[in-house]
Amino acid sequence: MTSFKKSFVKPFARPNDSYTVEDSYWKKLTSPVLVKEFGPIDYINFSRRSPYHFAVSCSARVQVYNPVTKVVTKNLNKFKEAAYGASFRRDGKLLCAGGEESIVRLFEVNTKSMLRQFRGHKAAVHRTFFTRDGHHIASFSDDKTVSLWDISSQQISGHFEGYHTDYIRAGCVSPISENLFVSGGYDKKINMFDSRTKSVTLSVDHEAPVESLMFLPSGSLLISAGGTEVRIWDVLAGKLLAKLTQNHKTVTALCLAKQGTAIVTASLDKHVKIYNVSTFQLSHDITYPSAVLSIDISMDDKTIVAGTVDGIVNITKRDTSIKHNMKNKTRQARAAAIVQSDSIDMTVPMMQPDQMSKFDTALRKFNYSQALDLVLVHAVAFKKPHVTVYVFDELCRRNGLVQAISGRNPKQLSFLLNFIVRYIGVRKLSKTLTHVASTVIDCYWDSFETSTLEVRALLTKLHTVVENEILLTKRMLAIDGLVKMLLISSEAIPDASQTVQNENKVELKT
Repeated sequence: MTSFKKSFVKPFARPNDSYTVEDSYWKKLTSPVLVKEFGPIDYINFSRRSPYHFAVSCSARVQVYNPVTKVVTKNLNKFKEAAYGASFRRDGKLLCAGGEESIVRLFEVNTKSMLRQFRGHKAAVHRTFFTRDGHHIASFSDDKTVSLWDISSQQISGHFEGYHTDYIRAGCVSPISENLFVSGGYDKKINMFDSRTKSVTLSVDHEAPVESLMFLPSGSLLISAGGTEVRIWDVLAGKLLAKLTQNHKTVTALCLAKQGTAIVTASLDKHVKIYNVSTFQLSHDITYPSAVLSIDISMDDKTIVAGTVDGIVNITKRDTSIKHNMKNKTRQARAAAIVQSDSIDMTVPMMQPDQMSKFDTALRKFNYSQALDLVLVHAVAFKKPHVTVYVFDELCRRNGLVQAISGRNPKQLSFLLNFIVRYIGVRKLSKTLTHVASTVIDCYWDSFETSTLEVRALLTKLHTVVENEILLTKRMLAIDGLVKMLLISSEAIPDASQTVQNENKVELKT
């Protein structure tokens, strides 16, 4: 019988200085959480809004996961056959998906209701994306056509036929224009369409069936994946800039990381490779146990999700608090302390069982309420709050949070609310405590009116704290917008002055 695995409570550690920037960024990956689905994982897409939920297209459904709890929060199962290419709108409120039924479906994420069905394709639709303005959907189909759909009228606003001679399995939309979108087919062709002129503005040959397409944030560079190569194209000049040829099997998926400064590729050779956008050089390589079909990374780079051919959703967190070099130094010190000699007798001490903490003992016995009681004391909660939050995370992972929170007397409930009010504004703890606060409100909603004055006062205080956090966030976003506007203006002034100088030179020559 194996022993119970002790909990590892992550300390608030300082960043490590012995690694390079790239090493410290990508090597701090925790053990993955593996979720088994019913078939190959066709597509993964993260919402651009916090807490960065991600949608997994697999079999005849689309599932939306919470990256914090790593469990399914929404299950969209309005499909009769396989679902393909589900993607979020920029605000994270709507989601579009294709499927084997040749229908493009539009869902509201919160209510799981299907708002629209766009019919017109004659074969499976493998990729769907919202345009930049969020008012249209571009769909790419096996019937060798590309369609643009108007969401409000539920009518087709653009249809492009005759530009491909084989299945269209890849597509993307421009990040800077709502009128430009790109398709890639198994005929090895890549076409850029303009919805204003209803024509192709750029056509290039990838020289292999195209599996995935992606724009860089500037909109001037296009990345295509097909065969064993990834190619970078200059959209304005229509020229090939670089080739990435480190894979030896088909590259199946692309995504961006580090705010658009890193290109991530997934391949059937079980490797996920990360390239620097500035140099197009390989900076890191992650190996998976089976061939990777799809991949995406959250906007904050803290969650990496990969889907494999055997139906495994691999969820990995990037943890900046783990000190890898300290572990290595400890191993080296222990190895150096071992005395290797044949002239002396060696005594091997008996193995002593690891001493577990009290809350670990309660978790081992599945006594979730007692485990929470042991960390909701003043000596732990207000001196080592990360320990209490760790227990909350563990209860979420075990689906035991509701059981642990329910049935508390007014004194215990007051202490819990006081802890939430005090630490919900701390950046490292806010995600977990927001989920805990929501669960507390759901559990005690019917009894709040008859609760004690202290509990009601703490609820009012919690409401005030949350409102202040929302107000602060809005102000910070406004400041961020002003700073970006100033930066754009400062970049535009030198360009304007250069144009005036060039015009003056031309006039002098004439």
